[in-house]
Amino acid sequence: MKRLYLTLGTLVLILGLATTAFAQATQARVRVVHASPDAPAVDVWVNDNVAFSNAPFKGITPYAALATGTYNVKVVPTGATEPVVIEADLTLEAKDYTVVAVGKLENIEPLVLVDNNSTPAEGKAHVRFVHASPDAPAVDIAVKGGPVLFSNIAFKGVGDYTPVDAGTYDLEVRLAGTDTVALDVPGVNLTGQTVYTIFAMGLAGGEPALTAVPSADNVEVMALPETGGVPLSSLLAPLALALGALLVVGGLVLRARPARNR
Repeated sequence: MKRLYLTLGTLVLILGLATTAFAQATQARVRVVHASPDAPAVDVWVNDNVAFSNAPFKGITPYAALATGTYNVKVVPTGATEPVVIEADLTLEAKDYTVVAVGKLENIEPLVLVDNNSTPAEGKAHVRFVHASPDAPAVDIAVKGGPVLFSNIAFKGVGDYTPVDAGTYDLEVRLAGTDTVALDVPGVNLTGQTVYTIFAMGLAGGEPALTAVPSADNVEVMALPETGGVPLSSLLAPLALALGALLVVGGLVLRARPARNR
């Protein structure tokens, strides 16, 4: 009986770990960035349920875990159901995604990015740049007094992930191909083994003014939106792990119990 408890417990623990791995392999992670300079704070609906609420301009939500598949996504002013300023069907694979609301309100649209949040090497950070300013021309991003990191990035353009040494940098947003500085971005702290995205938001010729918004992307901050159901795998994994632990403990208790004298 003791051996049976231990064997069953071990098998169930393995099942729990396998279920957890399966859940991770069949889940996408999605976050939303509000980069529309004249749009109000918004709610994001996923399959007719609010997933993110009251996201302001320059707001970057945590990642939300969703089962892979196709989802209907709507963006509406906070607390309202109309007008729907963005509606799109998004097909998600087991990857990380950033959905950026870009453009002025009259032309607002989603910019869907696939993220690479693999952990950089020790002492290194990975950085990419997203141009989300609708009236700004193409730009270069450079280290002040140093190299150009991203060249000729136009509106809705994305600079590839670039490895840099961890540290604090003074950056410049320059008109593409020139030394003319459109925006100073001082004191950007890039921590080792962290992935960053720097978003250029706002207006080059109006308000809100052009600004740079950095985001640490591979930090484990998760939010689970209410999308009409919970994946079965997310329930099975903790149940299997708990049951397996109980069976193993039970087996160990039986093994440790002294035999009765007959």
